[in-house]
Amino acid sequence: MINRALIRLKVVQLIYAYYQNEGKTTEVALKELDFSLQKAYDLYRLMLLLLVELRRRAERVDVAREAKKQRVGGNDAPSNDRLLADNLFLKQLSENETLLEFEAAQKWSWNSEDTFLKKLYDAWLNDDLFLRYVDMKEHDYETDRELVRKLYKNHVEKSEEFDSLLEEQSLYWNDDKEIVDSFVLKTIKRFQPENGVAQELLPAYAAQEDQEFAGRLFKTTIERCGELRDLIKSSTKKWQFNRIAFMDLVIMQITLAEILEFPSIPLNVTFNEYLDIAKIYSTPRSAGFIHGMIDNITKRLKEEGVLLK
Repeated sequence: MINRALIRLKVVQLIYAYYQNEGKTTEVALKELDFSLQKAYDLYRLMLLLLVELRRRAERVDVAREAKKQRVGGNDAPSNDRLLADNLFLKQLSENETLLEFEAAQKWSWNSEDTFLKKLYDAWLNDDLFLRYVDMKEHDYETDRELVRKLYKNHVEKSEEFDSLLEEQSLYWNDDKEIVDSFVLKTIKRFQPENGVAQELLPAYAAQEDQEFAGRLFKTTIERCGELRDLIKSSTKKWQFNRIAFMDLVIMQITLAEILEFPSIPLNVTFNEYLDIAKIYSTPRSAGFIHGMIDNITKRLKEEGVLLK
């Protein structure tokens, strides 16, 4: 699940913090990087557990309604809460062995956010998508799974309320949700009924080389700091270098570290990834400035035979 886009983002954040906190060793910073990436994977599983908790709420609400009906009478038609509780995809997810094992080891759960959960639950049940689903005569697994995927997109992926809620739980989650949402949606589409409780979730890393990429990029950026900054200085006048925004300098340093250390990664991939980060984390003009600087440096390195890609 932890892809290189997320790794690059984390490296930028933690390299910036590394230089802001004097005295921190590279070894300590690397452990913090590993911890930060693991927290992103935790968030992925917690967002899946959010779906489980919504189903549990539907179950509780329906049981309470049935108990009341036994006392005072009422309609025998299944409630909307029962329809959500019986959703075939949600039932399979709620029984997933890997997810339940993770949940059992957690100190925090969605139960502690009852007000927020109720608001989200009501939004789901009042969504036109769900109301059309209620009117359908038959529901199969694919229909149930697609309903959950669309409701997640409408009320979880696009929700701004999650930002402050997640920040209260972990500062590491500030910028993770957008990427994590994409993998939750991917996971929903991957579920198949025949896999039952053993359905596999996405692994922490798609490949061992991605985990190695994180540590190697971080170490290279720190260990070759002088060389990388000299490359940047050589493309500026002294007074210009001293006026470069520190975040821009960090992003350029990491960009050059990746370009020089990982010859198999295409230049355009590296360029685009870090320019996207610059648009979010630095000044409005930073992306254009960084693009021009790195482009000039790489052209010079190619002419000198240092860069062969």
